[in-house]
Order: sequence, then C-alpha cells, then structure tokens
Amino acid sequence: MATILITGSNRGIGLEFASQYLDRGDSVIATCRNPDQATRLRDLQTADSRLRVMELDVGSTASMDRFVAELGATAVDIFINNAGIYGPRASRFGEVTEQDWLAVFQVNTIAPLLLTQRLLENFRLGSDHKLAYITSKMGSIADNQSGGSYIYRSSKTALNQVVRSLSFDLASAGLIAAVIHPGWVQTDMGGPSALIDTRTSVGGMISVIDGLDKQASGQFFNYDGKLIPW
Repeated sequence: MATILITGSNRGIGLEFASQYLDRGDSVIATCRNPDQATRLRDLQTADSRLRVMELDVGSTASMDRFVAELGATAVDIFINNAGIYGPRASRFGEVTEQDWLAVFQVNTIAPLLLTQRLLENFRLGSDHKLAYITSKMGSIADNQSGGSYIYRSSKTALNQVVRSLSFDLASAGLIAAVIHPGWVQTDMGGPSALIDTRTSVGGMISVIDGLDKQASGQFFNYDGKLIPW
C-alpha cells in the first residue's frame, strides 16, 4: 500500500486520481484550496478512512509552509502535482497582460518547484520515489502549429523544463520525476467537447506512473504512455 499525495483534488482529474488510488487500496492525501467546499472530496473521505483531506493553496507560499508543517514527517511514495489553472481564455496576441501571465506562472510553474523543495524529505522517506507533474501537450514547442494561448502554453513549457531539471538534480536521492499530458479531458478546463473522460485519462496516467523508472525520468509522456516531443 502506497501513500499518494495529490494537489488540486477537489474536482476533475485530481478527484479522479484520489478515487482510483483509493480503489486500488492505497492511502491518499488529497489537497485543495477550500476543503470545506469540496463536497465530492468530503463524501469520498466519509466513505474511505484512507483518504486524508488537507488545505493547500499552491498560489500562496504561506499556505505551502502551513501544509508542510502539518504534514510533518509523513512519508510520501508518489507525488502528483495536478493543481493548475488556464488563465484568461483570451490570451491571443494583443490581449496578454502582465498580471494575468504572472498569476498563471505562479500556480503552473513556480509553485511545483517551491512545493517540491519543501517536500523533499517526505519524498526521501517514501518507497516509490515517483514525482509526476501534470502538464499539457500545449506546452510542447514542437507541437505548436497554431500559435496563441501565450499564457497557458508558456507556463506548461516552463514546467516541462523545471521537471527536466528536477530529474537530474534529484537522481542522487533516488527520485524519479516526469511530466504527463492527461489528454483533452472533459473537465471544467477541458470543456464538454473534450475527447476523453477523467476515468480514461487518469487510468492511463496511473499506468504511466506505475511504469516510471530511472530511464523514464525526465521524459514527457502522453496519458497512454507515448512520448511527446518537447
């Protein structure tokens, strides 16, 4: 039985990660900004005592510090950095603002690294030593054939670079770090026209995480296990 730490777990992909790992018999630490308002997550906790719900706003360093202090010396086997935001849909050329860009970068790019730094000892105490960061194919420079979406694209491209560096810097600690694209998923962010549901996406990503090893560290995976070009 592994202990899984998931950020952004109140709905969508994060909630589905929590549900599927619990179904496998694992223990889950699910975080979100407002646990009292996370009705579906609380219902899941009522049904399964192996779920621990904790408050964490990754956009706030103070919240990170409180979370890490409360977590204490809890061993984390698998870390899933799922929390992320899209930002303004209108981020075409001529419409991008500094404030909007900085807000998305804080959550999607800066927070994952700051949180990883704070949780290093928890990861060392774990046994699986796997760190999975949910990214997007929109962060692939090679795949960008349409332009636009400056804010979201650049935040995920930058996250990919962060995790690539982590894969080298944390190798001596035995930690494996990779980025995974969940596919175009039917969530609040993906919209109702998306191609796959959360169950399919998360089931695929869990299989990718299960298969992560030292050779896979630092790679950019699709939810079905295929590699995506940077």
